[in-house]
Amino acid sequence: MLKDRKDMHTPTRLEKKLAQNRTAQRKNLVTFITAGDPDLATSEVLMHTLVASGVDVIELGVPFSDPMADGPVIQRASERAVAQGVGVRDVLALVKKFRTRNTDTPVVLMGYANPIEHMGQDAFIQEAVAVGVDGVLVVDYPPEESIEFAQKSRAAGLNVIYLVAPTTTTERMQATAKVASGFIYYVSLKGVTGAGTLDVSDVSQKVGVLRQYTDLPIHVGFGISDATSAQAVAKTADGVVIGSKLITIIESAVANGRDPNIALSAWLSDIRTALDEISAA
Repeated sequence: MLKDRKDMHTPTRLEKKLAQNRTAQRKNLVTFITAGDPDLATSEVLMHTLVASGVDVIELGVPFSDPMADGPVIQRASERAVAQGVGVRDVLALVKKFRTRNTDTPVVLMGYANPIEHMGQDAFIQEAVAVGVDGVLVVDYPPEESIEFAQKSRAAGLNVIYLVAPTTTTERMQATAKVASGFIYYVSLKGVTGAGTLDVSDVSQKVGVLRQYTDLPIHVGFGISDATSAQAVAKTADGVVIGSKLITIIESAVANGRDPNIALSAWLSDIRTALDEISAA
């Protein structure tokens, strides 16, 4: 079977972290928050709270005016950040500030092509690496149209992560595996984030097929909203990605005058415990 290529390069912070966890049989907890929601200062504190709560990789959403892959929850978060004027350079500055206290936790930027194209791919890659970004997931950069971007990013020490969906053909899985690095994000549902009902058996079957074409860790996201679903998915995958649920927790806490850090920490402790039970078993 065709596996992802083994080109020689210095492992990135993301690759090192995922390799360490694989050796330790630790399931990866990847969490998404939108940079600038409710504001940039709070986002920085939230990032540190995520780490303290057992998160292995932080996905930081780059606010965009038309987040077409995201459901209403993350759309609202993006709208709130855009309304404050938060853009890609602000997100890079946020990562740089985060790195003054944390040099270990991988940070992946998740967003859309428009802000990167406006900034310029080369400038974006250079500045992202300089401030301590470890990977990028650009929803509307399909693998066949972003080979050069993936190659330049990888050469600079930046992993490029791609999405694989339930409708992805085996041929496209192979094409994606050729250009992806860091990990592959398997979308468990047809539709946008936060939509639909999770079918664990279908996810298990599709992840099994995907493993025939890549040695990269496979993380499953979309539809994971509690410890039970996280644990069920992680029995097959290398880890889970949780986004909409966290944004909902933050949104609710802020609306009710509570500290979102306390709310996030309490909820994530159950998720981390559920994932660690798999490793212990």
